[in-house]
Amino acid sequence: MTDMLEHYHNQYPKSEDFIPRKCSLPKEIDINLFGARGSGKTSIILDYLAHIENLEILYIDLEDPYFMFETLDILLLQRYIDKYRIQILVLDHYHKNLLSRFPDVSQIIVVSRKPLGVDTLAPIELFPLDYEEFLAFENTAIHSQKLNHFLRSGTLPLLARSQKAHRLTMKSFFKSAFSLQEQRLLLILAQHHTKHLTTHQIYAFAKEKFKVSKDWIYQTVKSFSDEKIILFINDHSAKSGKKMILFDFAFAKYLAIGQPFIFQFDTMIALALIKHNIPVKTLGIHGYITKENELILPAPFESEESLWVKSQNKFSLYKTYNISKVTIVTIANSYRYTIDQLYFEALPFNEWSVINNEED
Repeated sequence: MTDMLEHYHNQYPKSEDFIPRKCSLPKEIDINLFGARGSGKTSIILDYLAHIENLEILYIDLEDPYFMFETLDILLLQRYIDKYRIQILVLDHYHKNLLSRFPDVSQIIVVSRKPLGVDTLAPIELFPLDYEEFLAFENTAIHSQKLNHFLRSGTLPLLARSQKAHRLTMKSFFKSAFSLQEQRLLLILAQHHTKHLTTHQIYAFAKEKFKVSKDWIYQTVKSFSDEKIILFINDHSAKSGKKMILFDFAFAKYLAIGQPFIFQFDTMIALALIKHNIPVKTLGIHGYITKENELILPAPFESEESLWVKSQNKFSLYKTYNISKVTIVTIANSYRYTIDQLYFEALPFNEWSVINNEED
């Protein structure tokens, strides 16, 4: 194992063409950086290390082939840290309880898919890109091209770097980041993307398509949920089932060919709310309701005249749930109107997303 540690010592991959993210790592404190696979955790770590001078760094990637048959020995690791005066230790792709304890070092950064819940590690969560972060990856000049690229590419940094949403890149991520059984489950989840579901219903759909145990489905759905590969949103009125969305709308579209555009747009809005830490519930099929009783309504191409008619028809519903304001999120349309003192405002997604970010 000593030879392995010598190999890793200051031999970590280098950050190439890193584009800054909103997430930053504080210096001199122990950190658990966590987030869904594909969200860009390793890139942030490597950029952080690239700006550190004159310190001994030990970066260990626990997904390297070496660890397929070997385990990390905490005593040997501590001896190596002490002998070479390691200042910063990074354990990338760490799984909970892999070590009985963490070694003593000036700073340790542990990178995982799920929060470890260790009191000595400051938890920092990394989501895939929001729209503003995506724009930093984008170099086209016209806004409509930027939004179209976002719709095609989604929120995974790997795809945002490309001017084209390469299906081969998405396929590579799908095949490399998930086991075969997980891939099968993801296909089932994508088919029911944006629907209200229970885990039991997911199991019923899955067992129709492939051989799987109920225990495995329940465990994996929970694991996906903890990692935020899938997100469940409570409904304001429904007693059973929660709205299920995948962590990236372009990924969901890749897995479910022919998915209606409104599903993709709806997920864009839900993910923006989640990433900006705005708690919401669904109001059936009528949008998302905030703690302040603001209704966020996805309506990508609706005209003012069409929405006004629909608003009149749904006005009693809005009153029943004490809606204080209705925000209509569109692709490009802007308008506003009032019905019986209830204010309606339509904003293009790019403007609405920026406003929500400013309110974080």
